[in-house]
Amino acid sequence: MPNILINTKINAPTLRRNLVSRKRLLALLLDGIKQGHKLTFISAPAGFGKTTLVSEWIASGEIPAAWIALDESDDNTSRFLTYLIAALQTLITGVGEGVLAALQSSQPSSAKELLTTLLNELSATEDDFILVLDDYHAIDSKDVDELLTFLVEHMPPSMHLVITTREDPALPLARLRARNQLTEIRTAELRFTENEAADFLNQIMGLDLSSEDVAALDKRTEGWVAGLQLAALSMQGKSNAVEFIRSFSGAHQFVLDYLLEEVLQKQSEAVQEFLLHTSILNRLNGSLCDALWQGETLSAQTMLEQLERANLFVIPLDDERRWYRYHHLFRDLLRQRLSQKQNKEAISQLHVRASEWFEQSGEIGEAFHHALAAADFDRAATLLETNWLSMDESFQMGTWLGWANQLPLSVRRVRPVLLTQMGWSYADAGNATASESILQEAEACLQRPLEKMLIVEKEQFSTLPARIAIAHAYNAQVEERFSDTLKFSEMAQDMAPSDDEFLQAQASAILSGTYWASGELHKAYAFMSNWVDVTQQADNFAFAVAASFAKADILISQGRLCDAIQVYQTALELAKTHGVESITAHHHLGLGLLYHEMGEDERAASHLQKSFELGRQTPIVDWAYRKNLAQAHLKEYEGDYDAALEALDEARRFYVRTPIPNLRPVDAMKARIYLKQGQLMNAQTWARKSGLSLRDAPDYLHEFERVTLARIALTEVNVNFSDVVSSLERHLKLAETQNRLASQIEILIVLSLAFHAKGEQSNALNSLEQALKLAEPEGYLRLFVNESKTMAELLFRFNNGYLQQYSKKILAVLAPQKDIPHSSFIIQPLIDPLSERELEVLQLIAQGLSNQELTRKLFVTLSTVKGHNLRIFAKLQAKSRTEAVARARELGLL
Repeated sequence: MPNILINTKINAPTLRRNLVSRKRLLALLLDGIKQGHKLTFISAPAGFGKTTLVSEWIASGEIPAAWIALDESDDNTSRFLTYLIAALQTLITGVGEGVLAALQSSQPSSAKELLTTLLNELSATEDDFILVLDDYHAIDSKDVDELLTFLVEHMPPSMHLVITTREDPALPLARLRARNQLTEIRTAELRFTENEAADFLNQIMGLDLSSEDVAALDKRTEGWVAGLQLAALSMQGKSNAVEFIRSFSGAHQFVLDYLLEEVLQKQSEAVQEFLLHTSILNRLNGSLCDALWQGETLSAQTMLEQLERANLFVIPLDDERRWYRYHHLFRDLLRQRLSQKQNKEAISQLHVRASEWFEQSGEIGEAFHHALAAADFDRAATLLETNWLSMDESFQMGTWLGWANQLPLSVRRVRPVLLTQMGWSYADAGNATASESILQEAEACLQRPLEKMLIVEKEQFSTLPARIAIAHAYNAQVEERFSDTLKFSEMAQDMAPSDDEFLQAQASAILSGTYWASGELHKAYAFMSNWVDVTQQADNFAFAVAASFAKADILISQGRLCDAIQVYQTALELAKTHGVESITAHHHLGLGLLYHEMGEDERAASHLQKSFELGRQTPIVDWAYRKNLAQAHLKEYEGDYDAALEALDEARRFYVRTPIPNLRPVDAMKARIYLKQGQLMNAQTWARKSGLSLRDAPDYLHEFERVTLARIALTEVNVNFSDVVSSLERHLKLAETQNRLASQIEILIVLSLAFHAKGEQSNALNSLEQALKLAEPEGYLRLFVNESKTMAELLFRFNNGYLQQYSKKILAVLAPQKDIPHSSFIIQPLIDPLSERELEVLQLIAQGLSNQELTRKLFVTLSTVKGHNLRIFAKLQAKSRTEAVARARELGLL
């Protein structure tokens, strides 16, 4: 899998072996934290020791810190957020996992919305922590500036932000200053004092200068650290330091030019060549530098170590000293000098060699960016074309697309394979519109003469028409154009070589979603199972494991919970065997929800925890959506309806369209929760906007929404029971015809509630009995528990031999949760059951209370008591109080 993030960018720089401690500034930094300042702002020109100061502070370890070394490539909100989260995850495990998943989509939420989600997560962190944004001047983006302003204004109390920069960004510094929320360190504070200059020049740089010489040099450089270092390097070996100190003065740029010339001239020709050639790199290691420079007697690694010991502006990036970087000021000066000494062709060749090294090291992103820097667009395009498949299989299409869109249109338009890959990538990201546009370009390119096309991946080119058709089928499925899905899928199967089992299966697998949407789940399952088998036989275990989740999803829709568990477990074993466990967050989530449904809470908790851990790094684009749906379901079960609605809103923000049909739209799920909250008007508002009616013909794609309409109708004052029951029975018949067990169970449950509300208790219990018969073999539990108090009352009245034990199991969980009164636990074998009030009256009669005593006990009139007595006697077929009590005891009501 190609590396995407550069880990050294989120590592705090390793402190140099020799360092002048800035104790006065460290005290200032710490004091700002103690005063509760939100932002520490360190602004000064290059070479004043900003990064070194913060590194020394962080290294003290008093407060945990995350670090981002920013550069020009971070100049967009998506990449900025990606590194922001990666840095924070070095401190807070799993934070921002949903935001990272959303960023992989080609249609993510706005950067501000994603940052809001991240800040909400960070607000749960109690321990103080620091986030360092180093070299913020590298950012030249109004969007990133606005995002940073939002971050500063909405940071949680536990967070403290540190920014180092050469220039002030567009931040509300005046407002923060007025609120006493800002610690500022600028050029005046960063200048070396004479004592600090003396320590640096004499102890660190090994000079033996008098206090007068130190003071003069400090004055000439105005305490500028880089100037002092360059001067010290220039003076090493000179006999007359005083004359040298007097020989330069003036502005920093003059000093820079002068001292750099002095420093470079003192180095051997080999060192000068090394410095200039490797200045094109943002980070260096021995092997990489060897590719750009050939030393006659020294290896590049030895050269790097010598440069570090000589304090020649080389900064180690890790404790092992494998990776280094030049001080930014020094690097910029070297690059300027390189451009003066070498022509563009020579510099481009250096970038090409760097690109080749990164390619061989598997760092395709770095290889691509150096190819762009060399203006070698053919090489850049070839890198993308040859690495598309591996990045596709590792679910990194968002990153790949970001690179591909940096290529000039003229380069892309003659590469039909690359265009098709882009079309597939947009499709995978849920952007069918962009995908179709690019696919049309690919088709137009194929009309060119062969000699006017550039083809690198010849194997993919040979099957390109079939691949384009597959992408068209995929987009049609995403947009619910099911007839087009079928047309393009069949076209792809005709175009693909008959012996190319993988491509044939890929073309037909998309039909799984089409049949899934129509409710023909046995066909959907067959196509998905075939795809899993073919990918496994092709040793494409990532695809096999990922597709197994969809396979289990279909089984759950069929109501085959036990089979779904087996599919998940098989996929997890396959993932473990072949090292692709990083993509199994969905599988553990599915198992957790299934075990939760079955009441196996310990197993459920174990798998849910594992899924959330794996979800932090999962590359699957719909993880954040799935996770929030699961959290909404769990919160709904707990009765925390506000939290459930919030989770559903989050799920909607992260929704990515895929070929898997959206059978349970978020808004319909919210409508059901509104009913549980008693917010009927909100539920009715959704019903009106849905455009659906109970009188519509049944179809599986909208079944969940129409059953939701039925639930809403049952809570209204003027219920049209005929429409409700008729709609439910039509959907039930279709579900029975298509053998969809899960649908049958839920529809029967709602039918039972409808008949109960209508007063048809016999029909209500018959519907409930059918639901229980279907649900019991698969272990359904919380599907019933999650229903209203009415379900508890129906189950109390239910009395059917072998299902009695199952109903009692459900009641054991349901009754305490729904706060059912004790009297409701009595199972009444009566055609017309006693109401709760009538049971209460009967119990008091059994205790010997007279009618007059009953009026005082129940705070009702005598006529009301007599009315209760008459109804109790009628239902128990008794003629007196004594006979009624005896009959009730026979029936187990007392």
